[in-house]
Amino acid sequence: MARCLVTGVAGFIGCSIAAALLARGESVRGVDNLLTGKRENLAGLEAMEFQEGDLSDAGACARACAGIDTIFHEAALASVPRSVEDPVSTHRNCVEATLNLLVAARQAGVRRVVYAGSSSAYGDTPTLPKQESMPPNPISPYAVAKLAGEHYMLAFARVYGLETVVLRYFNVFGPHQDPGSPYSGVLAVFCQRMLAGEQPIIYGDGQQSRDFTYIDNVVEANLLAAAAPADKVAGQMMNVATGSRITLNETFAILRELTGYRGEPAYAAPRAGDIRDSLADIRRAEELLGYRTRIDFREGLRRTVDWYRGRA
Repeated sequence: MARCLVTGVAGFIGCSIAAALLARGESVRGVDNLLTGKRENLAGLEAMEFQEGDLSDAGACARACAGIDTIFHEAALASVPRSVEDPVSTHRNCVEATLNLLVAARQAGVRRVVYAGSSSAYGDTPTLPKQESMPPNPISPYAVAKLAGEHYMLAFARVYGLETVVLRYFNVFGPHQDPGSPYSGVLAVFCQRMLAGEQPIIYGDGQQSRDFTYIDNVVEANLLAAAAPADKVAGQMMNVATGSRITLNETFAILRELTGYRGEPAYAAPRAGDIRDSLADIRRAEELLGYRTRIDFREGLRRTVDWYRGRA
């Protein structure tokens, strides 16, 4: 039985990974500073050992890594707008926290670290789909911070032999995503507002497109990355997405059907740091991990709406 650590476990991706690990019978420890994570996301994870701690503190990292075999590093301040307003906090909670975790992982003899990278590293280059061989071009402090974490992962693999795997997520959505913050993911906010009969806001003209990726696909990619042979994946980076894209206007139309909302969206000026279009090439993950998209966008959106409806 593996001994796993999930950082950012009170966030929606972290708690979803922890739940999947527990369902497989793994031994799980979770750590979160609860800055953006929610205690309510820990419901159902009672079999997990939980540590409240901040990864910017080296001592907290050492305690979290003790006796661990595999780390799923999900902790971050995952918001472009927030990073634009407060780049220092984003650096501390993304870059410093990641370096501290890697140092502690090496000292504790951890076998593998699976890192939540971000498609924001590609920036706003017009070339689609985004391939891992493309040079990064981050345009927000958040994107810079997540890319720095990727580089630390690669350096620790090359210099210290720590098995690290970077998964670049593309616009993850699903149950447990917090819709209550101005920095929340667009689909979480849309679902909550439209179910309540409130007008959603689209920043820009709505023709910007995203490779929205349902949470179950991301969880599966993490489990595959943890189990894949080291000679195939150690020191590697790969996209995790669906390999398809949809505009925000098209997304709104589907959500209107699923939620029963009768109005139209409001349009506002584009937000600084947001990219125009996003689409992933997922062939590397398919080849190295055997990754496949199990839940398509519409089905994922239906499940997400049902989850938020059940909480209304």
